[in-house]
Amino acid sequence: MSKANAKPVTSDPNALPVSRLPEQSPAQALARTALRPAINGAVVVKAYQGNLLGKDVDLSELVQGLSDSCKRVNDGDLSTLEAMLISQATALQTVFTSLVCRAQVQTQQRHLEAFMGLAFKAQAQSRATISALVDLKNPRQATFVKQANIANGPQQVNNRAGADGSAHVHGHAHAEKSAPEQNKLLEADHGQPGGRMDTRAAQAAKRGNQAVETMESVYRAKKPRG
Repeated sequence: MSKANAKPVTSDPNALPVSRLPEQSPAQALARTALRPAINGAVVVKAYQGNLLGKDVDLSELVQGLSDSCKRVNDGDLSTLEAMLISQATALQTVFTSLVCRAQVQTQQRHLEAFMGLAFKAQAQSRATISALVDLKNPRQATFVKQANIANGPQQVNNRAGADGSAHVHGHAHAEKSAPEQNKLLEADHGQPGGRMDTRAAQAAKRGNQAVETMESVYRAKKPRG
């Protein structure tokens, strides 16, 4: 990098410039700055990166780097997140291996169980990280299944709730099943032509068949009672 394009390094790596809009007060500008996700993340990174890169990591550069990563994700570039998940899964696998090796040399049962328990937790976290990476690369498709209410007897099904939160009960399952059964009984063949019940109006009796007319009263001799 040439000197002309070199960015001047501030004397205080912990200094963070605060941008302020004309309509904002100093207190509002500080509050908005404190709520920026990139600034919160940069503060945490600086606090925990001291044992790796020293205390001289510029805080404003961390904020800028995180802001650039957020912008790439917003634009649809997930390469940074994918690299992060791969790195975390690999690191957790290393922790698992180290803890298992330490557990193997223990002579007391409680120490062995403690190291193995931590090892299995690291293994579970590594597996969860890999699963998150797979979901990021290949998002799952949502499946919508329509509900089918099938019953062999009386049943009440609550499919939806009203505006006031009360459930609407649909009890048509038994009614719809009973109606065809009743129709079958009415349509049964009881000696009628066509097997259907005659629903025509009743007709007056005719004297066509004298043999089946109503018989008149017959006066019989009274028998003496014994």
